[in-house]
Amino acid sequence: MTTATSIASSLGLTADDAIVLHNSNKLTLRLLPCDVLARVAPVADQVAQFEVELAQRLAESGCPVAALEPRVEPRVHERDGFAVTLWTYYEPVTAREVPPADYANALERLHAGMRKLDLPTPHFTDRVEQAQQLVANRDRTPALADADRELLGDTLRRLRRGIGERGGAEQLLHGEPHPGNVLTTKNGLLFIDLETCCRGPVEFDLAHAPDEVGEHYPGVDQGLLRECRILVLTMITTWRWDRGDQLPNGRQLGTEWLSQIRAALDREGLETPG
Repeated sequence: MTTATSIASSLGLTADDAIVLHNSNKLTLRLLPCDVLARVAPVADQVAQFEVELAQRLAESGCPVAALEPRVEPRVHERDGFAVTLWTYYEPVTAREVPPADYANALERLHAGMRKLDLPTPHFTDRVEQAQQLVANRDRTPALADADRELLGDTLRRLRRGIGERGGAEQLLHGEPHPGNVLTTKNGLLFIDLETCCRGPVEFDLAHAPDEVGEHYPGVDQGLLRECRILVLTMITTWRWDRGDQLPNGRQLGTEWLSQIRAALDREGLETPG
């Protein structure tokens, strides 16, 4: 917080106070009275430069993404071992559930803009592999029971292979366009947190959104979407068993999601281990 306010002040922004909006792998702050959003992460653990460049290019294409702070140069500021980026703060519109059709339309517009970009990004299977490595590492997931470890590892392996063998169209994706990464603003829906971008089928992105959104997105392969939903659920369940996971109630969610994975595999007629 001290680093973020110091950087903002050095750039001519009045930052006498900072309000924590979110604290996970990054610290998200609202700086006042300049009303700027600051994202802070350890230098070693961030891909901030990629996110800044991508946000600029998508905004220039008219994509529904949050904008960088226009009063300062759009770049990553490094100080005291932290990387800080400064963004426009959007006053949230009165909380209400986002209509699935609006969500689907915004995501379709984002994907259309992303198809025009040629950037070196990971493949979605690279992120699946990271989850597989976590499952296989008992030191990092010591509380995971053997049967649950087998379930996660087997599901990740089979779905990663099965989705890849479909050979469908792939493109640049947001990577995690779940409701927590969608802002409801007076400018409409805006996507944030572009650090998770990867390449893959659009169904992988849709798997992060509420189920009804996929019913309004044109040209969706519903069978592939169902497989991607199970894959994404398995991945986020795996993260919850990482001994370093900091999500509140993470272990409770991890336990609940294991049951959901088994139920989903059963619905799809996919055999579970054991």
